[in-house]
Amino acid sequence: MKYTLLVSFLFLMSFSSSDKQAFKIFDKNGKNSSYEKLLKEAKNADIVFFGEMHNNPICHWLELELARDLYKDKKEKLVMGAEMFEADCQGTLNDYLSDKIKEDELKTKGRTWPNYLTDYKPLVELAKTNKIPFIATNVPRRYASMVYKNGMAALDTIPSSAKVWLAPLPYKYDPELKCYKDIFAAAGGHGGQNLPMSQALKDATMAYFILQHWKSGQTFLHFNGAYHTNDYLGIVWYLKQSNPNLKIMTISSVEQDSIESLKTENLNLANFIINIPGNMTKTY
Repeated sequence: MKYTLLVSFLFLMSFSSSDKQAFKIFDKNGKNSSYEKLLKEAKNADIVFFGEMHNNPICHWLELELARDLYKDKKEKLVMGAEMFEADCQGTLNDYLSDKIKEDELKTKGRTWPNYLTDYKPLVELAKTNKIPFIATNVPRRYASMVYKNGMAALDTIPSSAKVWLAPLPYKYDPELKCYKDIFAAAGGHGGQNLPMSQALKDATMAYFILQHWKSGQTFLHFNGAYHTNDYLGIVWYLKQSNPNLKIMTISSVEQDSIESLKTENLNLANFIINIPGNMTKTY
């Protein structure tokens, strides 16, 4: 009997060690962590940023799981928001959440992303079912494009009625922040500072609308590309300029050939880093 149990135990251990894993979670220092620890910290945060890879199914599944689990704990104190909706589409989004319009109208008037049905619809439907506020935080793309083409001064030409969809002007811009220096370097300096400055407009606007819709005692769960919050910069930097006392938790996502440990360049990206195999299937 003891022999049989020992053989069974060794078999299970062997199977477990060779089992394929879809992801592993690490803390900022590269130590093994867990979803349970991530969730525990998220419950105590004012603002939680889930930095995703837009086409990664593991990111989208974990976003939905985190939203569901936070709602179980926070109930009416949970607010959700996303980069994937532009601020001037808030009315359309609200109409869909309150059953005033159908999904087709949301997709057209709300300018949803091409991967909306597979990747973001589940989050919106969760909000709709449970009456969770869902905030469209991003700047309308046309204004970021204006900055890219003609610099920040181009925003002075838009009417006052349109400026309500942007962070208050002039927004602060620090070209020495790593996130903007990296964008400048990746573009080879093409366009000068206009490219990172347009990215900063998105970050500043998302931070602005998060603060406009967050109240003390709530948890705001925000979904965005990881580059908007990596290194605790981007949106996080703008939030801290306005309210340095906020309890902010960040999640980043990376892909590696091996997920057993984090590469040096992926350390300290966020409070928690989700490491996903590089050959993971994509949603588009």
